[in-house]
Amino acid sequence: NLPRSKGDVSAAASALLREEVSVARRRELPGSQPGSSSPSPSLPDPRAPSEQLCANRSGSGSADVSGLMPVVPDTGLLGIVAVVFSNTSFLLNFQVFRKKAVELGEKLLPAFNTPTGIPWALLNIKSGIGRNWPWASGGSSILAEFGTLHLEFVHLSHLSGNPVFAEKVMNIRKVLNRLDKPEGLYPNYLNPSSGQWGQHHVSIGGLGDSFYEYLLKAWLMSDKTDEEGKKMYYDAVQAIETHLIRKSSGGLTYIAEWKGGLLEHKMGHLTCFAGGMFALGADGAPNDKTGHHIELGAEIARTCHESYDRTSMKLGPEAFRFDGGVEAIATRQNEKYYILRPEVIETYMYMWRLTHDPKYRQWGWEAVEALEKHCRVDGGYSGIRDVYNNHESHDDVQQSFFLSETLKYLYLLFSEDDLLPFEHWVFNTEAHPLPVLHKDDGNKEENQK
Repeated sequence: NLPRSKGDVSAAASALLREEVSVARRRELPGSQPGSSSPSPSLPDPRAPSEQLCANRSGSGSADVSGLMPVVPDTGLLGIVAVVFSNTSFLLNFQVFRKKAVELGEKLLPAFNTPTGIPWALLNIKSGIGRNWPWASGGSSILAEFGTLHLEFVHLSHLSGNPVFAEKVMNIRKVLNRLDKPEGLYPNYLNPSSGQWGQHHVSIGGLGDSFYEYLLKAWLMSDKTDEEGKKMYYDAVQAIETHLIRKSSGGLTYIAEWKGGLLEHKMGHLTCFAGGMFALGADGAPNDKTGHHIELGAEIARTCHESYDRTSMKLGPEAFRFDGGVEAIATRQNEKYYILRPEVIETYMYMWRLTHDPKYRQWGWEAVEALEKHCRVDGGYSGIRDVYNNHESHDDVQQSFFLSETLKYLYLLFSEDDLLPFEHWVFNTEAHPLPVLHKDDGNKEENQK
């Protein structure tokens, strides 16, 4: 049952997060065993160990790395550490974090050395040679990868005073704005050499998702001065509404996928983030559509909740369909798994913050109870192979995003609105908070260099 008072709810969510963090820490401490009943160690003082870790990290290995994945967890995290520390009373040596964030950004710049400036998906840090995923259509770069660098690279330019990072991601926009877009939609594949779209597959979930998120959040992080990002976002939303959003016979609003002009009536768990995105962008919606965007977010949130509620374990499948007489149900075995994904909780958090409708906390608590009942194992939490089965079959993997996103969004869902308030913070796609770049922030940064 949902705890009765708001304080009880917040305390319960906080306890869940603290316990899971301590479990994760115990797995890393010498001499400790997963599931140990010994007292939880206190979290380390961030000042010495984290500085030492970052200072000693060279990032000079020869393995290929994804252009997106180092940027989102590393540059985003290191950058925000620098800003948070620079605004605290004890003024830690945040230059270490600033320096390492900038160094990492510099090491990623060769990924942009393509005829168009659209970056490669993979980069050998040591050699500076880039390439794309072998499975990508026609040697293409992926929309959700090259389109999910904007916040971090603009932030790096703000931290370092070097405009090159922002210039690289602004060039991506120039390329996209020159291209014809089928029905106003952005396909998931773009060839970095020819500057032409690959196969016309459009998804607001996997391969496309965070591109749209970053158009909106670029405008928000700019203190609502990035008019180009704003226009690109609302134009994209209009095309999504026209060509991808549908309503089932049972009244559930969903976002289909578009393949060469044909709709596939499938919605992925990854797509469920869009409910929160639509609501977050409602305030700037053109033509007095603020209420419409909030309602659209609420409808997507309801559909994604139904995808959870219609399973045996009350946890959502990887994808669910609206065809063959089914609605919000996974019909294929390879879509019935749950790997601790955050997108549904993320939308609940945004909808709660923006509407304060108590059902979003109720739904969030249902997810907490399901996680505790079905995913809790010795040493942490595990994904589930089939959420429609009455008996758990764990995959024995705790994904990194469970801590950084799923539990963080749960914590925020049950916290007060003044914890990381939206007017001052924007969450990147891995839930790391980045500060809104208010007009007077530049002078503060200059004084702290």
